[in-house]
This record gives sequence, C-alpha cells and structure tokens, in this order.
Amino acid sequence: MVGPLRPAPEWRRGAGERGLGPAGRMGGEMNHRERVLAALEHRASDRTPTDLGGSRTSSIHVQAYSKLAAKLGVAAPAPEIIDVMQQVVAVDPRIKDRLDVDIETVNPDAPASFGNGSGERRYTDEWGVVRRMPEGGYWFDLEKSPLAGPIDAADIARHPWPDPSDPARYDGLREKVRGLRESSDRAICLGLRGSVVHISQFMRGFEDWYYDMALNPDLVAGLMDAILDVAIPIIDRTLALTGDLIDIAFVGDDLGHQGGSQISPSAYRKVIKPRHAKVFEAIRKGAPNAYIALHSCGSVVELIDDLIEIGVQVLNPVQVSAAGMDPRELKRRWGDRLTFWGGIDTQRVLPFGSPEGVRAEVRERVRVLGEGGGYICAAVHNIQAEVPVENIVALFEEGRKAEAVAAAAR
Repeated sequence: MVGPLRPAPEWRRGAGERGLGPAGRMGGEMNHRERVLAALEHRASDRTPTDLGGSRTSSIHVQAYSKLAAKLGVAAPAPEIIDVMQQVVAVDPRIKDRLDVDIETVNPDAPASFGNGSGERRYTDEWGVVRRMPEGGYWFDLEKSPLAGPIDAADIARHPWPDPSDPARYDGLREKVRGLRESSDRAICLGLRGSVVHISQFMRGFEDWYYDMALNPDLVAGLMDAILDVAIPIIDRTLALTGDLIDIAFVGDDLGHQGGSQISPSAYRKVIKPRHAKVFEAIRKGAPNAYIALHSCGSVVELIDDLIEIGVQVLNPVQVSAAGMDPRELKRRWGDRLTFWGGIDTQRVLPFGSPEGVRAEVRERVRVLGEGGGYICAAVHNIQAEVPVENIVALFEEGRKAEAVAAAAR
C-alpha cells in the first residue's frame, strides 16, 4: 500500500537555488517545473500546468504538428518521430515556448536493430510485431502477431526476445537528460517501456489474447513474465543513468475501452496487477523521488483503487468520453491521491468543435480537476491529424486565461 505523496526534495523544487517561498517565485509566479511539481504534490500554484509533447501519448501527430508550426510562424526542421506506430513528434522547444507548456519528455532510444520505418509503409518492431500503414492512413496498424495461434510455454521461450543490454538504448541518455535539466526549467518526464498488456496483446493478437485471459490465464501470465524479463532490466539500467534527474516516470498500458475495463477487475487482480506492481516497484527503486504516471485509455474507474495501491500517482489521459470517467466524480473520489493529466476531449471537441467550444472545455476542466492542484491540462491522448489548428491554439490560449482565473480564486 502506498502512503501519502511525499514532498519533493528541495533540489527538485528549485527553492534552494532561488530562495522561493511555498508558492514559487517572488511575487507568486512559478517556473514550469515548480508548477508541475505543485500539481503533483496537490499544492496551490500560480496556475494549472499545461502539456503538449510531455510524453508519447500527450504529443501531436506529425501532420497536425506541421500545421501548428506554420500557424505559430516557427520554421521548425523536419520533425523527429518519437513513436513510429502513432506517428507523433518531439515538439520543438520554440513551439513549447510559444504555447508556454510545462513538461519536457525524454524517451530512451530504440535498439540498434530497429529502424524507424521512415518512408516505408510496413515495419517490424523489436518484439517481432509487424505493422503496416494503409493507404490514406495516419498511423501503423497491427498486421501480424508473432505468437498468434496455438502456442505453449515452449513457443514463448523459443521466441527471439529483445536484448535489454543493447548499448544503443542507453548511449548518451544521461547527457541528454542532464542537458534538458540545465537548459530548460520544464519538468522532465521519462518514458519507460513497462507495458505488459500492450505488448502481450500485440505479440499474441487481440483475439487470442482475450481467449487466453478467459480460458488459459497461465499462458498469458507466462508471456507477460517473459516480457518483464526484458522490460525490467531496461527500466533498471535506464533509471540507474537518469533516475536522479527526472520528475516523472511514465508507463503506458491500456486497461480500458469506451464502455468499461478491457478485462474484469478480478482478472486484472489475478494476472496483470502483480506484474504491474513489479514494474512500479522497479521504478520506485530506481527513481525514488520521481512520480509514477500511468497512461491508460478508456474507462478505468473499476481499477483506480488497485492502481493507487501499487504505486500509481498520476493518471493519463483521463478519457472523459468513456463510461464512468466523469471529471467531477474522478476528482471527488480520487483527487486527493491522484494527479489527473489530460481531460480535453479528442473524440469530439478538439476535432469537430469550434475554438469557443474548446475554450469552454478547458475552462470546465481547470475548474473541476484543477481545484486545489492535482491537474495537468492537456488533450486526451495525442492530438490527431484532422484537428483544426485553430482549436489547438485555442486550447493553450484558454489554458493560460482559465488557469489565471483559477489561480486568482485560490
């Protein structure tokens, strides 16, 4: 059981070097990192922090990004794709400055054997999963799962598993994180690959995975354990290099869908929860002062107490359009124990609404989820290609206005 959130040490708040009081800078204005830490610690701040590009699942599709850069007059170089499957980018610091967002992301590199699929419509990832982008598509869909069909434990053991010791994963990583910490005052979020659900679904195929969960849970548990045999050594080594420099450790593993949990709470507790606990335990050991964030799409209300119990402190993306994910209820039940990150609807409001509709959504989320801290304002998941650039700009322009009003009320 995880106790109350601990106050961040002085070096992370920046208080020691700036002579700040509990509200941040002299005069009450915080820098970006201080603002995020206040949200994570459920403290009052000058305003609610905002995010674009602070993780692989709160970024922006490359096509929408090009439109945004043009709108803001930022002549950005060719964007760096940080997630090939999703086709999302590393947001240029100049765009982050223009939008005044508060979080920076760092993601360990892929192994040397893995290309980025640039210019190709098909690629194979390090787990042996084949993905293809259909004509007219925006991202890479699952095409072939390497462990689909009838398999047993021996087939899992024979699979060519990734090498967690591949030096390409770690080359220059500490220097990159230290450079960000020295050159920027944004909070630093480190992306980690501890996804036992995602990866086992992709390797097994969704149909077989669901059959396994119902009829052969020991098989899927064994597959998840084999994944952890790769993932946890990567987490250990990554955090040995960076754990003292980061503010947030971020893991993605979808547990919900539009109408509820992907699996029953009892199945989660039996098969998945013990393995998630191992991931979060490794993070806590390697980065004891970082906050643990879990990305999980869909409706996860049935599982939130379990997630808190095993160490989750931040929930992303807060898919407000899914069943039971009402922001008022989330804040009422878990607002003292979770920081909510996201919440601006990407299914209807951002792609199909007006700029004023986006602004109204932002005001409402800040009012409800931002009360007393504990909220990072961002889109629900990555901003997709079809979102009008005017709506993107409206999100962050209104974010500053709404946040200023909320801060004044506090």
